[in-house]
Amino acid sequence: MPLAVTGRDRRTGDGSVKRAGRSGSDGIDGEHTREVPMAHFVLPDIASTVEIQAGAVVSRVIFRDSQTEVTVFGFAAGEGLSEHQASRAAIVQVLKGRLELIADGERLDAEPGFWLHMEPGTPHGLTAREPTIMLLTLVGAG
Repeated sequence: MPLAVTGRDRRTGDGSVKRAGRSGSDGIDGEHTREVPMAHFVLPDIASTVEIQAGAVVSRVIFRDSQTEVTVFGFAAGEGLSEHQASRAAIVQVLKGRLELIADGERLDAEPGFWLHMEPGTPHGLTAREPTIMLLTLVGAG
């Protein structure tokens, strides 16, 4: 069963998530914790899970199971990630803003709606041309 992991949430060994949220609520913010089995997980506005901060790159893992990890990134204009490689297949989706992305030597202009799949080991890096929210999905055993 997939487990959603957000904010201060923690996975447990019995198929549940130690959930940070208001008592009696499934919210991702709050002060109390409780265990919640996760048959499915919904975020109505994924871009709102991170707040872009001046001069910074922020990220938040919003979902993780044995085969998938989903992270939302917020990039201030001019910020980015230097060239690197992932050990798992990676999918990049731009939700808001604009990135200049280089994947395997190819320069790509990435705007909302942009989708890119990269095989494991593909060299890539990016720079935000304006404040940007990006979704990264890593697929395969980590």
